[in-house]
Amino acid sequence: MRPPLRAVAMLAATVALITGCDSGDDWSQPHPEPAAIGTLGPGFVAPSTTPAPEATITPQPGSWDGVHPPKDYRVVLLTSGDDDPTKVLVTAVKEWADDEHVDLRTIVVGTAHDAVSSIAEAMEMSPDLIVGAGNDLIDPLALVTPSHLDEKFLVVGAELAEPTHNVTAVDWDGASFRGEGLGASSTYDPKSFTAERCAAAIRAGVAAVLNDLTGIVVWL
Repeated sequence: MRPPLRAVAMLAATVALITGCDSGDDWSQPHPEPAAIGTLGPGFVAPSTTPAPEATITPQPGSWDGVHPPKDYRVVLLTSGDDDPTKVLVTAVKEWADDEHVDLRTIVVGTAHDAVSSIAEAMEMSPDLIVGAGNDLIDPLALVTPSHLDEKFLVVGAELAEPTHNVTAVDWDGASFRGEGLGASSTYDPKSFTAERCAAAIRAGVAAVLNDLTGIVVWL
């Protein structure tokens, strides 16, 4: 049985104090709607084009480099699994947060049974963005996200089979896990999760979200 959201919120506050990059901000104060700093470069999307829902775009490498989140952008990193690809993703997200002065809180999902309550915990914290890293999160996210369309989610290194407009994913050859009991694709390659690619994934994904290019797959 999933714990009450009020109880989860109390736990989330504790987690925030332990794992936050900026624990001086408890996220209870008024917070403006985040806006991108900088602009997308040529080749991220075709000029005057808005990708259709569930579309896949293939931006030019580096076309996201000019976009940065505002200072103290509030992000919750949800992570599940201790496999090497997940570890590389988590490191990339944390390094990006440090470089960009993002206020990052991390929730580590203990078991598959804990995944839905952990997503609820993240939402109770009222972040600007929830980032998911780890294939074990895909099915729980597919279950929860359609009922919480006001929350923004970014999945790195995997994707949802049928994402709603609030879920953006960054994927590539060698990743592309989609859940739904299908397991990893035949092209899955843990070695494709390089530090450079995972760093590009979080930056490209956040650039898309900050520019309202959501509900799509960004293919690297």
